[in-house]
Amino acid sequence: MAKKRKKTSSRHGLQVVTLCISTAMVLILLGMVVFSTLTARNLSSYVKQNLVVQMMLQQDMTPNEAQQICKKLKTRPFVNSLQYISKEQALKEGMKELGADPREFAGVNPFLSSVEITVKADYANNDSLQWISRELKAFPKVSEISYQKDLVEQVNQNIAKISVILLVLAVLLTFVSFSLISNTVRLGIYARRFSIHTMKLVGASWSFIRRPFVNRTICIGIVAALLACIVLAVCIYALYRFEPDIVTIVTWKEMAITAASVFFFGIVITAICANISVNKFLKMKASELYKI
Repeated sequence: MAKKRKKTSSRHGLQVVTLCISTAMVLILLGMVVFSTLTARNLSSYVKQNLVVQMMLQQDMTPNEAQQICKKLKTRPFVNSLQYISKEQALKEGMKELGADPREFAGVNPFLSSVEITVKADYANNDSLQWISRELKAFPKVSEISYQKDLVEQVNQNIAKISVILLVLAVLLTFVSFSLISNTVRLGIYARRFSIHTMKLVGASWSFIRRPFVNRTICIGIVAALLACIVLAVCIYALYRFEPDIVTIVTWKEMAITAASVFFFGIVITAICANISVNKFLKMKASELYKI
């Protein structure tokens, strides 16, 4: 009798470990999808906020006039930051790149003063940049407005493709995770199907019978979520060690949302699966329990 009880306990423990590991693996994949989605959004904003619109000024533009234009530009809602580059600064940068002084053969400083404007992420699309260019062109003594139009189109197209791929992947993973966890939970409850039937015969309500199974499965889901968060944290740390600049697009907010999502999925999916599995056996008659 003791050996039989020990064998049953060992089998039950193995089922718990199996459920915990399989749930953790699914939650790791779901956590990666959530993290990738948040990171892609931040990366898009980072690229867009570093998009520079260059405002070239005419040769006769004085520093005082340029400063007046900068003051007006700072009040505009699309401006994230701006930098005024004088003709002297442009000349120094040009001399570094060319390795020579262009005034020796040109006679004058051929470089123009300019204003480099980084726009806010919401305005970093071609439609907005077109009317921004027209507005900047309306300022006096402005010769040219330039920005990387191809980069804007490429970023927006890539982000749209990534969003669709991540959405499809999230749906597929949710379906797969639900099926996998449901089957694993059902195997654990299957071993106790006769206990469920016995409790039903003595008059126990369905909610009373279901509660311990659901609570136990939720606890397993929480442990699995904790294991998944540890694995994800190790992966993020390894990514940081490989590329320290990743902190510009990955903050504590994204990591907290990812961890919260993992715990949410771990609790909700396991609770739903446990409810469905227990209800299946509760609906069965005694004769049906021997046939499965």
